[in-house]
Amino acid sequence: MENIKELKTLLSIPRDIVITSHRNPDGDAIGSSLAVYHYLIRQGHTVDVIFPSEYPDNFAWMPDADKILIHDIEPEDANRVLKKAEIIFALDYNALERVDKMGEVIAPLTCKKVLIDHHLYPENFADFVLSDTTASSTCELIYDFLEMMEDKKGIDVTVGECMMTGILTDTGSFKYSTSPKLFKIVAELLERGVDDYLLQDVIFNSVTEKQLRILGHVLHNRMEILPEYKTGIFTLTKKDYESFNIQRGDTEGIVNYLLMMKNVKVAVFIHEQPKIVKISMRSKGDFSVQEICRKHFRGGGHKNASGGASYSGLSATVNKFKRLLPEYAEQLAAL
Repeated sequence: MENIKELKTLLSIPRDIVITSHRNPDGDAIGSSLAVYHYLIRQGHTVDVIFPSEYPDNFAWMPDADKILIHDIEPEDANRVLKKAEIIFALDYNALERVDKMGEVIAPLTCKKVLIDHHLYPENFADFVLSDTTASSTCELIYDFLEMMEDKKGIDVTVGECMMTGILTDTGSFKYSTSPKLFKIVAELLERGVDDYLLQDVIFNSVTEKQLRILGHVLHNRMEILPEYKTGIFTLTKKDYESFNIQRGDTEGIVNYLLMMKNVKVAVFIHEQPKIVKISMRSKGDFSVQEICRKHFRGGGHKNASGGASYSGLSATVNKFKRLLPEYAEQLAAL
């Protein structure tokens, strides 16, 4: 962040600040947002957090998560808060389209905007940008941000727990995107009193009976393995959504189960929504699912974890993905 001195000056007096993150917020979105929220509150600022849509129930334990405004539910209140903001933080997203209708409100605002994110190809809409695609998570970048602010003392247990939440979820409990730098940050968070065992428990051991039954159904009835392409596919139909009463968050992380197989290097979860087909992709090693999502499914994300969408229906989308695989046969064979 080149102009950090200007931002420090802006933040040296109390401001009306709004923190935003992307639709379908995950652990890194809510963790980074609440970490910055608690830090700024303690600096004397007036702070609101606004998400386009609701967050999964397994993050409801997080301090002040219940104060987050949801644009889908309270659009008038959310827009009013956005329009009076002096500074808007954009966390864990790289383009205003990722916040849907909120983006249309944010774009014309003349207030200062701060982007902190680790996704590829950040759009040029912010005045202050901290973007690093090598970072494990936006929460790792929040540590960098506080270091640039010369205020690491602001990382108390509450801020640290929020940061650790995003780190744990985006790295899959330290299975992906790790680095020596990351483990040094984690060590510092533990020294400051963060209980990593407790966080692992509340984040990952809070699934419901329904979620396990959905997983069982997917594993038994909706799994297809393509050994010649080292690829596994999960699908869910509209009927499945109705039968299991699947709600937001019920299928979180389900795509990762395919990667538990030694010879599966690419995992794809294609699920049919009422008006759209959503796609989640994961990969091992030096294979970019981000490229596939960006080129063919109107999406993007990270090299090894990306998502997209299709309006062609479930079967047509699955078939389209399968037709793409021969293009990547050599790369997949080398994995």
